[in-house]
Amino acid sequence: MSLLYRAILNMLHHTRLAHVSRPICRGAGVVFMLHRVRPQETKAEGACAFAPNAELSVTPEFLDAAISLVKQQGYELVYLEEVPERLHAWMDDELDRPFAAFTLDDAYRDVREHAWPVFRRHDCPFTVFVSPALTDGESELWWEVLEAVIAQNDAVRPDLPDLPKVMDTSSTAGKQAAWDVLYPLVRYMDEYEQREYIRNFGERHGVDAHAQCRELILDWNGLRDMLTDPLCSVGAHTMHHRALARLPGEDALYEMAASRAHIEGELGVKVDTFAYPYGDPDSAGPREFTMARELGFRLALTTRKGHLYPEHVDHLMALPRLSLNGYYQDLRQLDVLLSGLPFLLYNRLRKLDVA
Repeated sequence: MSLLYRAILNMLHHTRLAHVSRPICRGAGVVFMLHRVRPQETKAEGACAFAPNAELSVTPEFLDAAISLVKQQGYELVYLEEVPERLHAWMDDELDRPFAAFTLDDAYRDVREHAWPVFRRHDCPFTVFVSPALTDGESELWWEVLEAVIAQNDAVRPDLPDLPKVMDTSSTAGKQAAWDVLYPLVRYMDEYEQREYIRNFGERHGVDAHAQCRELILDWNGLRDMLTDPLCSVGAHTMHHRALARLPGEDALYEMAASRAHIEGELGVKVDTFAYPYGDPDSAGPREFTMARELGFRLALTTRKGHLYPEHVDHLMALPRLSLNGYYQDLRQLDVLLSGLPFLLYNRLRKLDVA
């Protein structure tokens, strides 16, 4: 799918369709989504062809170039918390310059080491979405555990119905084949069973899920350090990074409310913004949008694809984002995405995707 998508982006670039349509399609602004920002590994440093989570990482150099391109195209870099007022201003024809806000989900350690200096260099505000149980080192980055187990072992024992007792992962092809089978099964398990499964799966294969979490995710002191910079703000991302739509209502409400309370208690800051983990329609929908509104969040972000339009002012709990994705670290492709055209085509010419 990524190959096809890249081909479409390249076609829109070379035919200049994106350039021509930009004034119509671009909208009022865009919220960027990132996860990890870290240097590209070299083979000498242990890079492997098996990197199934590569889409979650971009290099500092690409982030730097992306912000430069955004500024060159006339976007004003704004704090995420400003977005509602900006949308209202667009509704009232008080603004004609688009705006851009940058967000990073999960609070990986490399955000502090590699992304923060880039944002400082550009005087660019950014928001980090925090899941307190991850920050406490008491939860699981199940997708990272799954990758680590497969990468570090020549054979894995999935212990799942209808699967072989042992899967050969001695080659890159074998590792990818195992990932392709196991990822969707783990992703769509019951949320509580998923975490128990991944802890046990990791333990059987020499990967401690909680130790890995502490290694990869910023602790509270790291977040406090970044918050000394007025460019940095934090938002809530549930307590345990769970897909809210797959939880009973009471549990989903707890995940949202408790995450904000825990962050505010630890960091002494007011938390007004929220990002739904995974953020796709299977993970966050109208029920969760209503909960976010009732909890008093200023805005809430999905991972649905798109730009912001003035019409989003009535749907602040279901805002789309533009992902800076490791598979698309090409400024020509980013230029096309900034036109807004690919997202309108993807959404069948609808500006809003809030159902």
